[in-house]
Amino acid sequence: MKRWLPSPWLSLGLFLGWLLLVRSTSPGQLLLGLLVAVVMPLLMAPLRPTPGPLRRWGVLLLLILRVGRDVVRSAIEVARGVLRARRQPPRGTFVVVPLELRDAHALASLAMISAVIPGTVWSELAPDRSSLLVHVFDLDDEAAFIAHFKADYEHPLKEIFE
Repeated sequence: MKRWLPSPWLSLGLFLGWLLLVRSTSPGQLLLGLLVAVVMPLLMAPLRPTPGPLRRWGVLLLLILRVGRDVVRSAIEVARGVLRARRQPPRGTFVVVPLELRDAHALASLAMISAVIPGTVWSELAPDRSSLLVHVFDLDDEAAFIAHFKADYEHPLKEIFE
């Protein structure tokens, strides 16, 4: 089965996406959608990265909840910063965060987390992966930000992937 459908969920998504795009369930479109759903994952299989080793599912769940909480909190803080920008401009700055993470999947997850949280932007990863440059929208205390970033995101990812 894996030989013909290396990624069944992707195939299902492609098939349903095809039907939604053409807005037809005629036999020809069903057949064409099925063809796309089977052939595309086969052609793209060599490009798929190997799955990451997820070790601690409980930590992953807590990380997801923590990121969700931080998204809401940061969105409120950024909105406040934008509303008071004329009186008190935000103190946007770049912060260098030293990293202990080395796993590619963990680093990709950290990139997604920092992109999702309002007010932070992943700017650059050092070539040796020893530090990360993050732009922060409004920063009071750099040391506190680094401690928060490492404790809330990096250490859980390290537990999950390494």
